[in-house]
Amino acid sequence: MTAFIGFAMLFIIMYLLMRNKMMPIVIFVTIPVVAALALGNSFAEIGEMVNGGLGSVWKTAVLFIFSTSYFGIMNDAGMFDPIVDGLIKYAKGNVILITVASAIVAVLGHLDGATATTVLVTIPAMMPLYKRMKLSPYTLLLIVGCSMGVMNLVPWGGPIVRVASVMEMDVTELWHMLLPFQGACLAAVMVIAVICGVIEKKKGAGQFSAEEIQEMAETKMDDAAAALKRPKLFLFNIMLTLILIICLCLSVMPTHVCFMIAFGIGITVNYPGLKEQQARFKAHASESLNMSATLLAAAVFIGVMQNSGMLDAMVEVLLAVIPHAMGRYMNLIAGFVSVPVGAVLGADTFYYGVFPLLGEAGAAFGVPQLDVGVAMLVGKNVGMIVSPLQPTTYLACGLAGVEVAAHLRKNFGKAWLISIALCVIALLMGVMHIY
Repeated sequence: MTAFIGFAMLFIIMYLLMRNKMMPIVIFVTIPVVAALALGNSFAEIGEMVNGGLGSVWKTAVLFIFSTSYFGIMNDAGMFDPIVDGLIKYAKGNVILITVASAIVAVLGHLDGATATTVLVTIPAMMPLYKRMKLSPYTLLLIVGCSMGVMNLVPWGGPIVRVASVMEMDVTELWHMLLPFQGACLAAVMVIAVICGVIEKKKGAGQFSAEEIQEMAETKMDDAAAALKRPKLFLFNIMLTLILIICLCLSVMPTHVCFMIAFGIGITVNYPGLKEQQARFKAHASESLNMSATLLAAAVFIGVMQNSGMLDAMVEVLLAVIPHAMGRYMNLIAGFVSVPVGAVLGADTFYYGVFPLLGEAGAAFGVPQLDVGVAMLVGKNVGMIVSPLQPTTYLACGLAGVEVAAHLRKNFGKAWLISIALCVIALLMGVMHIY
């Protein structure tokens, strides 16, 4: 019964999110509470579950508010204008160069292994260019997600550390096994970026009619927007942003604290007056608070799922329904289902909860635990950007200015397909095996 209620809750939430039937805030707050009550939990117990979920996301909620506001005032001040103009001049309208550049920036931005840093570096830098060239923001999210997934295989990345710790294996040794595959995946990401660019170009990105070109040439910035520009502070804003990124990469302070301080400095220097500061904050507060509220509401779902016993029961049911004859393909099954299963379980639960169970089940059929772990690493990583349990998903969507539900509808299937393709590459390279 516990597993049934868990699956029912999951299905209803995913259906409502995908169909855009209600606000995500309402969905995440109400459905899990009803499910928890159906399991016989008291309101006090549900409160403890929710507190547990909130404990894992409140810092990211604060990060949403100040990171969105920071990049908002930098955009108001015109920091991105010379960068976008320069990229447009260099790319000369070549959409494929822009999508490949997005992948390169995301790969470099993820060298520290932190997903929040990657989206905070890549999306604000590329979105103005995407808007100018009529590129879809969902394409940028997909490219960033693939880039982060491949770079997450570095030895300081969260997923590989989790798998190595479960197996009590040296993480560097595991990385050395995956290093040739990671190189092939980096090449695959660039190919994916090229394909995305070709598709976007066919949809009309980077192509302007004579009327549109004339209109852009004649269009003048309205007085209100022009009054916000701070061209004399361009170098200061660039330096402040670079220092911020360095602090993020070196983990000088918690990410949300870095943005709080940078926001305070940035808004004070660019808009020193009280009324100006209030106006700038209010201009960006709606978007940032909406995404923060959605994440805090998602904490209800996370807390109930992880602390009510639903998750364990659901995993047991999944293991029970696997046919005995399929046991020797446990690693292949794990790789194939990693995106959908990982999307609804979260990274810690996926690697610390599901991996040991699948690893033991695979061992019973002669499949080494290492093979199952590698398959789960290969399969899941590119799917983290389409997980409603990942705070980074909400952060990325907020920075790109899109709804999470729309992002899931457009990119979930693509991410899953790419994941399967990477599993095939892993098989061909001998990283995954058939027993």
